[in-house]
Formats: sequence, structure tokens, C-alpha cells
Amino acid sequence: MDAPRLPSPSSAALAVQAAGEGVRRFLEREWFGTPFHRMAIASPRPDGLAANPRDLRPVELERGRKILGGVFDLAGSQMGVGPQGDPFDRASPDRRFAVALHRMDWLGDLLAAGDAGPKTGLRLIGDWRRVFGRWNGFSWGPDILERRVFNLACAARRLTAPASDAERALYLHDLARQARHLTRISQAPDRALERAVAAGVAGCALAGEAGEQLIDLAMARLRHDLPLTVGTDGVHASRSPQAGLELLFDLLTLDDALHQRGQAGPDELPRAIDRLSAATRFFTLPDGRLAAFQGGEAAPARRVAAALAHEEGESRVRRRAPHGGYERLESPALTIMVDAGAPARGRWSVTACAQPLALEICCGPDPIIVGCGWSAASGASHALRLTDAASTASLADLSTGQPLRGVAAGALGARLVGAPRVVEARRHESEAAAWLEVSHEGWVKRFGLIHDRKLYLDRLTDELRGEDSFRPKVEKELTGPRRYFPFTVRFHLHPDARASLARDLKSVLLKGPHDQGWWLRNDAIEVSVEPSLHIDGGVARRTVQVVLKGQASADKGGRVRWKLSRAEG
Repeated sequence: MDAPRLPSPSSAALAVQAAGEGVRRFLEREWFGTPFHRMAIASPRPDGLAANPRDLRPVELERGRKILGGVFDLAGSQMGVGPQGDPFDRASPDRRFAVALHRMDWLGDLLAAGDAGPKTGLRLIGDWRRVFGRWNGFSWGPDILERRVFNLACAARRLTAPASDAERALYLHDLARQARHLTRISQAPDRALERAVAAGVAGCALAGEAGEQLIDLAMARLRHDLPLTVGTDGVHASRSPQAGLELLFDLLTLDDALHQRGQAGPDELPRAIDRLSAATRFFTLPDGRLAAFQGGEAAPARRVAAALAHEEGESRVRRRAPHGGYERLESPALTIMVDAGAPARGRWSVTACAQPLALEICCGPDPIIVGCGWSAASGASHALRLTDAASTASLADLSTGQPLRGVAAGALGARLVGAPRVVEARRHESEAAAWLEVSHEGWVKRFGLIHDRKLYLDRLTDELRGEDSFRPKVEKELTGPRRYFPFTVRFHLHPDARASLARDLKSVLLKGPHDQGWWLRNDAIEVSVEPSLHIDGGVARRTVQVVLKGQASADKGGRVRWKLSRAEG
């Protein structure tokens, strides 16, 4: 029979909320374009430079050299403008390129590329100012302005070193104006803390009353928002490991800049840094990358190491992040990360994914089983936020939730709706083995079935046994024809891994870059290897997925058992 259709996320309450938010955003945007707002953010003027904020993110030296040569290589696209060209007076290749260009994340790369970097950077900022310096809805948008303020503050001392007094004063005045505007933005509430941190970094860089005002505003916001954004186990409220990593970088910069000014931040600041550092260690995989869950990509090892370089000595890696809803299982050759929590809700859900019980598996140093790794920065389809884009199980090719679309998404952001609100996890452990049971009720409303995922890791044999089952929430006596629903268990492979279906058309041989084989054996009705993709550094790469198919009845449920073990020889 036909499976029930996914219900529409629209509701009267959601429509009212979207309408109110849409009106408020329209009025705010109109106000920002008026001369009265420009006057409000124009004073006081900075007295000069104070602290020298340092962004600890690794630089991309080759990108900086290309910019010196007049080539902007950003977000997977290129634009050639010549050594003295202006990239801001022409159309960008695509929106992702334009976002990266106006965020000015490339400033650090340019400054690291040689003595000509500061002069070139000062010229390019002057080019930007002539076109966009007063106001522009795109360039002054919250997601772009946040990063530009941070980058301009970190580059201020080096960029203004070769500048004249008039050029330096104009640069600092522009930085102060943009930072003040940042503190007045109310849309995108999920980034309110990050905007406050960027404004605080700018305040540390600016001397005089201009800087002090920004610092005071930022500290008040940090006291309120840090406990809401950073959980007790260090997991970001969005549940994205990458979001936590990037916030850690920003907080480290702010903490150092405050110390340079001889000021102490609120008690919540060092506490959040410690917690975010612990969470980053928890999410770090054997090859040094970050696990990719809930709207976060797999940050490269170099970036993760830079974020943890402030720690002294070796720190123990936890096995659980219960507040954030993640579990880590390890044996000598296997590392398994499990999403054992409900997707974020409300304002935090704009990057959430409807992928409960998803997992990533590393075999030795090789990432083998992953998810598609969607992130907002990648510009990839929001379809990658649905259940089948992760290594988990789905019923009737439907998703446990979906992002908002249309007018509602325009007002509230692409929030995730309809996802399960509760995920239960039970864990038992010994030196020889670990046993994890996780379940969610995301399918109950449509099918009356609960998804259970059981994982048993034998540490002595490096063998992982799994079972995905669907059981009825309420047991009933069968009174009519038995109803069956098809279900699918997916294992998306990393682009550097490969899969071969054995002659029995059941077992699948998985191999990573180090060529060690691992058998994925199972008792599914049907097994196939199908195309998939994985987002890596914002770029979609082709890969494959192992698909196990089964059937669940409404009264008895159904299951698929599988096992991952080393292939000898």
C-alpha cells in the first residue's frame, strides 16, 4: 500500500510568527538604509588603535599570492582582475563567491603573502568603500558583516601601518561604524552571540570611547548568550561540531585581545573556551578531521589542530557528550561517532538536519562511513538535510523532518520542522566491549513505528555489530490485512573510500586510502551500491552509498542486522 505522505510543516502559529518576523525584518532593513541610522552609528570616532587581535585560523598562503597577482580564488570559483584591479566593481561568478569576497576572510591570507600585502589590502578596502561603504542590503547583511568586522579588526594594525594619517582614520572610522551596526541587527538570532564577539574584537582594536562602548555591549551579550549557546559538554546549541569549532576560534581571539587591553572578560568566557575545546577534542577523528553532523562539514586536521594549540599537555577525550546528544565508541582500529540527540529546535534549527541516529565510522585513520555533510556555506541543496542523506535508516523513502520553504523560510530562515523532539540513548561499557542503544519516535505519527539502532563494539576483535529495527509503539492484534512499509538503511561512503559488492550480492567490501579491507555483512532483503555525494570544503564530491533494504509490518515491525569486521589478507 502507499505510505502516508509527509505532513506539511505549515500551521497557524508558524504563519503568524513568520508574518510578524517578516514585517519586523522589513522595517529594520528600511531603517538601516536611512541617513538617520547612518548618523546614529557614525560616532564616537576612534582615537586610534589599541589591541592587536589575532585570528588563530590557519592562513592559505597560496590564495594570498594569487590575490597579489590579481586572481581571487574563493568558494570554488575564480575571478581575474589584474594586479591593480577592483573585484568590487564587477559581477561575481556566483553568490558563494560574492559572500566570500565581502566577508574578507582572505585578508589574513593576503597579509601573509609578503610585504606588498598591506598596501594591496588597503587599496582593496578602499575599492570596497567607494561602492558599498555607506550601506548595501547584501554587503551589510548579518552573515557577511559579522565576518568582515572580525577580519578588519584582526588586520587593522598591519593594514594601517603603511597608510597615511587620513587613510588610517578613515579605516578605523569605517570599522567602528560597521561594528556598531552589527550590534543593532536583530535578524538571524542564532548568530547573535557570534555578532557580539565580532563587535567585541573590533572594540578591543579601537582606542578611546568608541572601543569601550563596543566592548561593554559585547560583554553584556556574552554574559547572557554564552550559557545558552555553549552546553555544559561544550556542544554548540545548533549541535554542529563545526559551529562550535568556529566559535572557539573567535572566543580565543577575543580573550587574547581583552588581555592585551588589560581587561578581563566575564567568567562565562574562559568557561566556554574550556568547554568548546573539550567538545572539539571529542569530535576529532583519528585522521585529525572534525566529525560532520547537523549542518557542519568535516573541518580539516590543520584547522582543528590550530584551534586546540592553546591547550597545554595532553587532555583526555571523553566518550560521551550527553547534553549535546552525541556518543563516541572506540576500539584499537574503529572509531564510531553517533548522533544520539534530537535535532536543534527554533532559532538554532536553521542548519539542523533531520538525521537522527546517524553515524560516522573511521577504520584506523581512514574515514569510511560518513554522511553527505551539508552546510549552509556550501550552497548545496537543502535536500541534503533530509534523513536519507545520512548513514541512518528511513521509512518509505521519507524524511523525519524537513526545512521550511517559501515565505516562511524567508522570514524565519530555513528552520527544520517536523523532526523528532526526543531521542533516547542507553549505553553500557566494559574494557572489552561497548553497547549502545538509541531510538527515536520520528516515524510514530505516520507509521506508528519506533526506530531502534543497536550497536555492539567488540574491542578485542575490532568488530562492530549493528541492528536497525522498527517496532510498533503500541502493540495491537491484527484485525485486517497486514500492512508493510519498506525501509532503507544507508551507509554513505567518504569520497576516498570505495565499495565492492561480493558475489553473494549481500556482503560489501569497503576500503579506504590505506587499502585495508572491511567486510560489511548483513541479512537485508536487498543490497546495492548506489551513487551519492559528500560536501568537502564547500565542494560536492562524488561518492557511493551502500543501501540495505527491508520491510516492516505495522503490527510486528522489522529489522536488518549488519556487521563490520576486518577483511583478513
